[in-house]
Amino acid sequence: MLGAAAIAMWWDVAPEVRAEWEDWHSNEHMPERLSIPGFLRGSRWVATSGDPSYFTLYEAAELATITSGAYLERLNDPTPWSRRMMPHHRNMVRSLCLVRESAGGGLPHTLATIRLSGAVGELPHGKGLTSAALLQGQPMPAQTLEQKIRGGDLSAEWILLIGGYDEAAVRAAAREAGEGLVGFYRLAYSLSPRERS
Repeated sequence: MLGAAAIAMWWDVAPEVRAEWEDWHSNEHMPERLSIPGFLRGSRWVATSGDPSYFTLYEAAELATITSGAYLERLNDPTPWSRRMMPHHRNMVRSLCLVRESAGGGLPHTLATIRLSGAVGELPHGKGLTSAALLQGQPMPAQTLEQKIRGGDLSAEWILLIGGYDEAAVRAAAREAGEGLVGFYRLAYSLSPRERS
């Protein structure tokens, strides 16, 4: 993981608006987020099985990056296109997190997300795996305008991310990680501040 904090989000989007939603998220929303000082990388993932259909991760320098300042200003002043797209987020789970542990690096082919009610022991590692991270959800600030447009968000207490180049190895590591709500995703898009157009 890059940085000491992250925003982890899961949601569904109605099939009839997915094409526009992905255009907005790739060409306006993610570049806008990556223009905020302290945002280090954004990545969007699509479910290979199960729900929700999307997982997005923003990696940030520190917790203050995602709980105050320019980010909160953006959340309370969405663009016209964002105002149109926000209501299409269904079953939204959004957590502002501290990175408690991280190993490995890069963006994997396959990512398992596991929402847990408590911390885990040692981070998974082994053949076919390239990264793992344990995130701890933090208290949410006051509800923002974007959240109000969506109708409110749920949050996750602990999140274990397991990435790798071998889907079978990622799935096996997720099974061994313990009880939790598991999703499997493939990378759809990523962006860093230096790559913004």
